[in-house]
Amino acid sequence: MECHQRLRDLREDHEKTQEQIANHLGIRRQMYRRYETGEIDIPIRHLKVLADYYQTSADYLLGRTNQKKAYD
Repeated sequence: MECHQRLRDLREDHEKTQEQIANHLGIRRQMYRRYETGEIDIPIRHLKVLADYYQTSADYLLGRTNQKKAYD
């Protein structure tokens, strides 16, 4: 699964809007939407924030593993 799909799935699983996640990242909703659609790659600094927010690993967000649990 691709990164942008995982971002969307996690957001929806946590019942958050794009606006709420964009605010958490300190960016505009339109920019976050572009991450979710795959129009642009998510910067590492935002990837780290979202991994912490969703309590998962960056590898999971990037589609490098299917293990949702964050590393110890």
